[in-house]
Amino acid sequence: MVNVERTFTLHHPLPDVVAYLADFSHAQEWDPGTVSCRPVKAGDPVAKGAEWLNVSMFRGRRTELRYQLVRREEQRLIFVGRNRTATSTDDIAFREKDGATLLTYRARIDFHGLARLASPFLRREFERLGDEVAHRMPQAVDRHFSFGGGSID
Repeated sequence: MVNVERTFTLHHPLPDVVAYLADFSHAQEWDPGTVSCRPVKAGDPVAKGAEWLNVSMFRGRRTELRYQLVRREEQRLIFVGRNRTATSTDDIAFREKDGATLLTYRARIDFHGLARLASPFLRREFERLGDEVAHRMPQAVDRHFSFGGGSID
């Protein structure tokens, strides 16, 4: 198992940030490993139980995970992605701070089978990816709200 955690501030109102990040198809904008991410069923609402097919590149290899939004609350989102090699959990917590949003991003990767043996060797790579998320996510949120994303009701 590998755990990564980053906390940073987004200079947008909490409800808007939560609504943007609840749509996991936006992961390709803020997650450095994501190549594509699309809803399993086009047109389905972004609600608990919604699913996305995520294609990522990790250490030069393509991998696919099927993610599900397992928890959606005013101040917390949890996505769980699975394939035969790993289970990945993205746990995103939000707190309002002076009109901005303090975000804590936690990623947990549980490897299955023989892949478990590699987890200690992959920790550094996942820490690097966590640093990139902390850099890219604020930029993606800023772009979204600067270029027509607007406030989400």
